[in-house]
Amino acid sequence: MSWLVTGGAGYIGSHVVRAFASKGIDTVVFDDLSSGRRGFVAEGVPFVEGSILDGRLLESALAEHDVHGVVHLAGYKYAGVSVQRPLHTYEQNVTGTAALLGAMEATGVSNLVFSSSAAVYGTPDVDLVTESTPKRPESPYGESKLIGEWLIADQARATALAHTSLRYFNVVGSGTPEIFDVSPHNLFPLVFEALLDGRTPRINGDDYATPDGTCVRDYIHVADLAEAHVVAAERLAAGEPVEPVYNLGSGDGVSVGEIMRAVAEVTGIAFEPEIAPRRTGDPARIVASGELAARDLDWRMRHTLADMVRSAWEARRAAS
Repeated sequence: MSWLVTGGAGYIGSHVVRAFASKGIDTVVFDDLSSGRRGFVAEGVPFVEGSILDGRLLESALAEHDVHGVVHLAGYKYAGVSVQRPLHTYEQNVTGTAALLGAMEATGVSNLVFSSSAAVYGTPDVDLVTESTPKRPESPYGESKLIGEWLIADQARATALAHTSLRYFNVVGSGTPEIFDVSPHNLFPLVFEALLDGRTPRINGDDYATPDGTCVRDYIHVADLAEAHVVAAERLAAGEPVEPVYNLGSGDGVSVGEIMRAVAEVTGIAFEPEIAPRRTGDPARIVASGELAARDLDWRMRHTLADMVRSAWEARRAAS
């Protein structure tokens, strides 16, 4: 038996596949390569190229590879751009999830770990976000992830589906030099590309009510995130109880200024970031509690900020 990882050729998905392999659990990757890379798929792992909207292909992959459960990461993940592409975002993230659920029901696959997002919370008005913090998504992306959670919960009430949703915050770092974050919108890639191009990285606002005036966010290492997926999958497969949702957060947070200083130290490139005006809607601080995930999914921060920066930088340099 194996686990199907949709989006398994992506930055996060490929780490999840490797985390499964470290536990001796077989996986199958399903990806349309719209943002993933074929080279990120570990050697020997079965690969099915196709759209998450293709229910028949999903059914075929589930049946052919004797799939026992699914980790669903496939989708359109660019929150800011989703405002300009709402229909595409909903099609990929909502219709795609519905297609997957239909294929799972048709083939009798009843275990699901869903990749959700901190974007479901929007701009929280609390210092520490918990799973019960009100959900107020502010983009089609965040809305689509929340609807995905609802779809899964409804399907579980109607069928024997066992599931949990993992809400990510800011995922960084690399667990292996062959994989790096290819997103054109995330902080680490933006900073690294600026340095590699000889440009000065930029901070949006330094007058927030935080220790150094820059925004504080929750950054977690991608390898830690991947491990949590495997534990969640193992619990589902064993019939052990899980919560419907878990925040994967640090409980502390790191400022953008701290990240810039860590990047300068790790890379050996001295720079003073440019200070740009605040971006509209950016809250001063978003940090999440990971207590529930620590209790059930062996969730913990195994990597320091320096580890996160160093591993990400080394992986990006290896790709040059």
